[in-house]
Amino acid sequence: MLASSTDRVPAGDAWVHEVKWDGMRVLVDVRDGHLTIWSRSERDVTVAFPELAGLAELYDDLLLDGEIVALRDGVPSFHALADRMHVTSAHRAQQLAATAPVTLMVFDVLRVLGQDVTGQPWHARRALLEQLEIDTARWQVPPIYDDGEMLLGVTEEQGLEGIVSKRRDSLYLPGRRSADWLKLPHRATVSVVVGGWRPETGSAGRLGAVLVGIPGEGGLRFAGRVGSGLAGKAGARLRDLLEEASGSPFADDLPRVDAAGARWVEPTVVIDVASLGRTDGGRLRQPSFQRTRPDLTPEDLDA
Repeated sequence: MLASSTDRVPAGDAWVHEVKWDGMRVLVDVRDGHLTIWSRSERDVTVAFPELAGLAELYDDLLLDGEIVALRDGVPSFHALADRMHVTSAHRAQQLAATAPVTLMVFDVLRVLGQDVTGQPWHARRALLEQLEIDTARWQVPPIYDDGEMLLGVTEEQGLEGIVSKRRDSLYLPGRRSADWLKLPHRATVSVVVGGWRPETGSAGRLGAVLVGIPGEGGLRFAGRVGSGLAGKAGARLRDLLEEASGSPFADDLPRVDAAGARWVEPTVVIDVASLGRTDGGRLRQPSFQRTRPDLTPEDLDA
């Protein structure tokens, strides 16, 4: 179940509020002592996080929803987590777990001992989650708050990503985005899809800017050109992820000034971009590359 975006904290007793964690959304599936950790893109990422292996010993049958975070001085660091996401070597994962361990923040339970509880309201699932008593150093159930405005202010002061507000009576709708869960981040950041790139001036192989879009009705809609934040290793890593395409993946015609010299790519790579909002024409204002999002696919983005 996915949260919809909002620009204000919903008020009233019908809502409860949680910290929005800057991490990797996962489903944790335990069956007969076997643990599988699934990413949002339905990849099995169990081997990447050996410090979570003990979850298999909690219950014989359990399905949890949560966020894997890499805490640095008590604050999640997505940059630190990015080094863990795609590790496929068990030996390398063990090394990283020792030097840069992660923590699983569990915020929902979907199945317990063979019983599907997604049809129960959030408040009943939350009570069940707390009864499981699964808090340890490597996984925990974060607290919830009645005062959303207070939590919004505190999370901003502490450098956290934002808050998520949930209706107390909301059912869990697997794979669907719902207005019963609302996310309100502090950073003006949007996830977009890379559809092309332009070389850095004076270098045919180095990435100077990416052309990005937002999926919607009719296809990928152009949202602008992003060059800030791509210098050095960040641009090189992103360039390695891009797969050449024969033509533009954008549904609309790009302005000549943006399309000049563009090299088109398959629209599969999602990145986060910070900006000052969008122009009347739908373009991002003063966009800056923040990070790649290997945990997201274009289908995950808001239409």
